[in-house]
Parts: sequence; structure tokens; C-alpha cells
Amino acid sequence: MDFLRPASWEEALAAKAEHPTAVPIAGGTDVMVEINFDHRRPEYLMDLTRISDLYAWEVGDDTVRLGASVPYAKIMEHLRPELPGLALASHTVASPQIRNRGGVGGNLGTASPAGDAHPALLAAGAEVEVESVRGSRRIPIDDFYTGVKRNALAPDELIRAVHIDKADGPQQYSKVGTRNAMVIAVCAFGLALHPETRTVRTGIGSAAPTPIRAKAAEEFLDAALEEGGFWDNGKIITPSVAKQFADLCAAACNPIDDVRGTASYRRHAVGVMARRTLTWTWESYRGAHRTTEGAA
Repeated sequence: MDFLRPASWEEALAAKAEHPTAVPIAGGTDVMVEINFDHRRPEYLMDLTRISDLYAWEVGDDTVRLGASVPYAKIMEHLRPELPGLALASHTVASPQIRNRGGVGGNLGTASPAGDAHPALLAAGAEVEVESVRGSRRIPIDDFYTGVKRNALAPDELIRAVHIDKADGPQQYSKVGTRNAMVIAVCAFGLALHPETRTVRTGIGSAAPTPIRAKAAEEFLDAALEEGGFWDNGKIITPSVAKQFADLCAAACNPIDDVRGTASYRRHAVGVMARRTLTWTWESYRGAHRTTEGAA
């Protein structure tokens, strides 16, 4: 195995163009596990830790540009107001040591359905900025996952950053694991309310071959909130609406039986998390709605 260590982003792109099979490594929290267990033996390993741009973030008027290697710990510490769903997901990642090393770019590059960041990114409607010597492009998160541990990157492309709209409403994240830390998700669920567009978005992890959205559930809830005037009156969502939303989220799953859990348990757990996160996010929205009405 040859080790490549570019000193700049331009050098990294040139190296990737010359060696398309090179595996990028930054935090190493996924790649090194596979190498240590001899599940993977790449011809080239490309160390990106010297490229400072990958560890930077920019908060704009409407969006956050998050460098691919910004550690989860930094997201938790500095970006909770702008990216609450992703900050909550970051809390569930492994251990403090790994949260100080791993970043969202690694989750996206590995594209495991169990990656902790994916549900939050789907719910927020993120875009992935990728680049090669041929140029750069942004891939909508809905188009990024193409199969089990496969993504939409071309062989010569690298992930540079993720663009995420700043939260305009409450967001939540929930994860089921066999213990409270250092665990791969049995299943996970992210939910984001978008009051500006009067829509909701979901993200489901570890309950299908790829991270997915529950689009039928989103469409149902969008219609129910609009028809009931909930966005304007801030009333409690009825139990029947919450149950139907949860059932549709569970139905969106296509899980497997494995050592971490059965398919039926995963479907059940996703439904429970969907109902709970909807309750939590809507209560937050109602609180903000009452505050706004009081100030008026």
C-alpha cells in the first residue's frame, strides 16, 4: 500500500486524478477499521490532514458551508444554533476521541446506511460539494446515495464541503443502539420542520440499503398541517395524525435482519422515533409560535 500525502487541495486533486483508486483518509475512523480488520487493502491511501480548508466552516446569511473534515466535536460546540439536527447526530457518534477526529465527509465517503450524519443531512436538504481536476459540482443529498456503501462520486472526485441551509425551524434526531455509546446504529431518524416553506423533511438511517427519506410520510404531514391550519394556529397535532405519520415512516423502511436487530424491530423502532421526534419538534415550534404571538 502506497501512502500519498498532498500538501494542498490542488495536489490532492492531481493525485486523485493520477490514482483514481486512492482512498482518502482524514479522521480515519471508518477507513482504518476496515484496513485493520483486513476488509480493505487499497493500493493507495491519501492522507488529507494537511489541507486546512477541509477543517474550516463558514456561516453565511442563509447557509453553512461545512468543510468535509470539520470534526463532530466542533459541530457540537460551534454550530448548534445553525445546524441543530446535525449537532444532535454528532452527539451520538461513538466516543469523544472519535468525535474529535471524524467528520461528515468521512460518513459521506463511506456511505454506510448506518452513518450517523446521514439522517440529519437528508432532513436538512444538504448539498455535497465535490471537486476534481475537471471542475466542481454540488450533488443534492437526495441524489448522493446510490447503493449499499456507494455514492455518486466519480473516481477522480473528492468531497470538499457540505452546504446546509441554516435551520428555520426545530430539528430533532434519534438513534437506537445496543448501548449508549461506541455503537453502530440499529436504526436512526432525523426530522426537520421548515416553517418558511411549510414543509417537513425526514431522514432514516440503518433501515434500508441506503439512507432514505420517508417521502410519503412527509407529503401526508405537509397536507395535514396545511389543511388543519397548524402552522398558523400552533395547536397540538392530533394523535391520529402523529400515528399515521409514524406508520408511513415505518412503511418506508426496507431493513434486514442482522446481528444488531431484526427487520421487524427496525420498522417498529423507526415508527416510534418518528412519532417522538414529531412530538418534540412540534412542541418546540408551538413554543416559538406562542412567543412570537405574545411579542406581537
